[in-house]
Amino acid sequence: MDVTRSEPSGRAGTGVRFKILGPIEVTCDDVAVRIPPGRQPIILGALLLEPNRVVSIDRLIDVVWDDAPPATARSQVQICVSGLRHAFAGLGVEQPIVTKSPGYLLRVADGQLDSQVFTRLVAEAAAVERQGQREEAVDLLRRALALWRGPALGGEAGSVLRSAAVRLEEAKLSALETCIDLELKLGRHQALIGELGSLVAEHPLRERLRGQLMIALYRAGRPAEALEVYRAGWRIMVDELGLEPGEELRGLEAAILAEDPALQPEVREPAAPEVRPAAGPHQLPADIVDFTGRESLIEQAEAALLDGDSAAVRVVVIAGKAGIGKTSLAVHVAHRVAERRFPDGQLYCDLAGSHRNPVSPADALGRFLRALGVPGSAVPDGLDERAEMYRSLLSGRQLLVVLDDVAAVRQVTPLLPGSGSCAVILTSRMRLTELPGARVLDVDLLPPQRALELLGKVIGPQRVAGESTAATALVRMVGGLPLALRIVAARLAARPHWSLASMVGRLADERRRLDELAHGDLMVRASLLLTYEGLEPTAARLFRLLSALNLATIPSWVAAALLDEDPMEAAGLLERLVDMQMLDVAGVDLDGQPRYGFHAIIRLFAREQLSRADQQDRRDAVRRVLGAWLARTDQAYREVFGTDYAGMRGTAPRWRPAGGDPDPMPVDPTSWMEVEGPNLIAAVDQAADEGLDEHCWELAVRLTTLFEVGGYADEWQQTHERALDVVRRADNRRGESAVLCSLGELYLGRRRFAAARAVLEPALSIAVALGDLLGIAVAKRNLALLDYHEGDTDRALAGFWEALDAFRRLGMPIGHAYVLSKIARISADRGNYELATDQLGEALDLCREAGSRRIEGQVLYRLGQTLLSQGRHDEADLVLGTALEVLRGNHDIVGEAFALHALGTVRAKLGRRADAVQLLGEAISLREKMLDSVGMARVYLDLAPLLAQRGEQAQAVELVQHAVTTFGERKAPALESEARRLLESLTDLEHVST
Repeated sequence: MDVTRSEPSGRAGTGVRFKILGPIEVTCDDVAVRIPPGRQPIILGALLLEPNRVVSIDRLIDVVWDDAPPATARSQVQICVSGLRHAFAGLGVEQPIVTKSPGYLLRVADGQLDSQVFTRLVAEAAAVERQGQREEAVDLLRRALALWRGPALGGEAGSVLRSAAVRLEEAKLSALETCIDLELKLGRHQALIGELGSLVAEHPLRERLRGQLMIALYRAGRPAEALEVYRAGWRIMVDELGLEPGEELRGLEAAILAEDPALQPEVREPAAPEVRPAAGPHQLPADIVDFTGRESLIEQAEAALLDGDSAAVRVVVIAGKAGIGKTSLAVHVAHRVAERRFPDGQLYCDLAGSHRNPVSPADALGRFLRALGVPGSAVPDGLDERAEMYRSLLSGRQLLVVLDDVAAVRQVTPLLPGSGSCAVILTSRMRLTELPGARVLDVDLLPPQRALELLGKVIGPQRVAGESTAATALVRMVGGLPLALRIVAARLAARPHWSLASMVGRLADERRRLDELAHGDLMVRASLLLTYEGLEPTAARLFRLLSALNLATIPSWVAAALLDEDPMEAAGLLERLVDMQMLDVAGVDLDGQPRYGFHAIIRLFAREQLSRADQQDRRDAVRRVLGAWLARTDQAYREVFGTDYAGMRGTAPRWRPAGGDPDPMPVDPTSWMEVEGPNLIAAVDQAADEGLDEHCWELAVRLTTLFEVGGYADEWQQTHERALDVVRRADNRRGESAVLCSLGELYLGRRRFAAARAVLEPALSIAVALGDLLGIAVAKRNLALLDYHEGDTDRALAGFWEALDAFRRLGMPIGHAYVLSKIARISADRGNYELATDQLGEALDLCREAGSRRIEGQVLYRLGQTLLSQGRHDEADLVLGTALEVLRGNHDIVGEAFALHALGTVRAKLGRRADAVQLLGEAISLREKMLDSVGMARVYLDLAPLLAQRGEQAQAVELVQHAVTTFGERKAPALESEARRLLESLTDLEHVST
């Protein structure tokens, strides 16, 4: 390995922490430092695997690309390192990455890297254990294991990191096994059973863990289960490896069969409370044999029910949506704790809270009193008298009460014991947080691995392993909903001749999926229907209408638009749906408001109910939501440009709440559009599906701001092609002109000049035929830009002046300012810098008067370029620095990339080479993010001479060679010639130095 030792010359800030025991992460004072996904985390991970050592660039290339690095690999590594340095630069600490031949060194102080802390704690544990301090050793090992947050190095790709991750994971498992050994010696076998069961399932071939589980079960008085663990391991090892278990595991089996006294712990567990002969009721339903997962919830429930002494009754609420497995979990927990703490029995009642006719508290008390031995004739008639008798009978008794499917707190209040010796487990689709002292446990969907495990327990692991892709697809189709998964598993178990792939095919049609999710008494539709029918009419209507929208996540204001209601009233209905587990909280909006989402199967159920409802109501609701999106994009557009600059607008009605305008933008509008981008794109598609041509084209054209700033060229193309199809079918000529004009801007940005002219000339013709002055102004402006790029500056200048006159007549100062900045560019190109500067000054004044920070940033960039061309480097540096600040504030990454490139060029002219290299590297990173190969290549031409001046001749040549290839492929002959001249000079210089 090309790694050389070097002692750190300094320390990074003590508030900085590096983490590789899980996803690769850097934090400063517990705040995450953003490391962009891609190559940077991989390189950071490689440096962190060798802290305070020099890692060569060749080694980093191997880490990133394995055996097939590109020609530009070295420069790409350098750019990635530059990006990492930039991320660390804002932390206010000494730069941790330093350049040391032949590569880089990452300085890490004691306690800053979690893997080093882990190793130290494990070593300390070994030292104190040798001194006989087992409890202290266990504490140290548990602290070490708590540092892990997932798979080592976050599962980053590449053989080098994968090998390192395997070594780290092995160290973790070794520490865990050592810790469990010590805890078994301390007599903690009972508490370890759940953890060991999960570990053995996760690592079935690890014999030490399997043996530890066998010992724990045997010591807990469960020898038959211990032997079954051995037999299961034997089958797995023989089937997968063709080998029997090792001598140690076979010896452990023999010792269990012989009831060897040596298996008993050196330290006995504390004696359990004395169990009196059972004389009370035992009403719990049977436990589920193949119960899977939920270890954390089980542990929390048991702790709440068993730990400590309390004068108040212990209450655990298990909450979740229909079919999530609440009852199964409650019954499983009840069986686990019943004999350990509740020898006087268990009471159980299904209160049918989700049904039309729930069980009344009086009826439930009547059942309980009779189960407790009260003759039927002696059961009081009134609710209060029954509750008093019930509490009296339970006083001082250790009894567990399980109340299933609770509708509301008032339904269970009379059923709560009055004695702290009793405990209650409730299940509900509501969270029942009003219950004093209750521990609420939310049951979530099964994660994919657990869902596959449950499927394997029902139909057999061999069938799952034999069709692993189909099994994964089944889990995805039911969304981890246990009821749906059990139905699928039950149908497959009943039909062993069915393949899993055939079941995938049956579920593929969403319209029939709910029909397929039924087997015997198990039906997803019936379970959901019980809750749906319990909703008040307006909430049920909202539930249906929400499913009409194809949104990734649902902002809270959407409910108001769907219902045409007051936002506060609609928000209350959303929360009601969340309380009833028919809708999920999917996140938090930029203004702190919740966002909502459907489980996939619940959405199907909602759409099924929507199909049976008033379709005109559905169409009107969708129109209102699309109108609300338009009102919000209008607002964002105004805040971006300070006016309705070039805002081509149609006749689609806007929807606003009763108070008038939508709420003010919570943050800058560009961030809002970035967050809502997927929803806005979905809105374009929905408008097209509904045949709402005005809504469709307006939304698509309004989104151009997002597409341009964020570099979303593919989305720009897709939405506009969809809108173009819709407006043409509707013979909407103005909409067609607007969409064509916007497509022309896209093609201009992609340097597809023939395609741009093919859409811009028809756009202008339509606008002229319609007498649409704004359409004419925008089309002429874009055609002038096209003429400029094609080299016809005279024609471009004439077009710009015509567009300028139209914007002036329309009273659009920002359109005026933008076009004036383009005219100034031509003035500067012709050497008339004084005129260009005056024109840009006028454009800047117009922007500031109108409050358009977006166009202001672009004009500042152009002014800086003009000053640079005049050799006024200090002034250019100041103006371009301001432009960069404005463009970053606007989240305009395209403009930011241009400004970084120009500012890097200025800094090079000022002799500030290190700054220049960093800025140009950042420009390349942004261009790479935008997939702008031509833009990257243009930056290479300015970066390469700086690298050559620093003695990095080979890297400079590689960059320019790459630029030559790019310009040739993209048919940019002038740039290709410039690159070839630079390459020739660099090659000559390389030969001279050689």
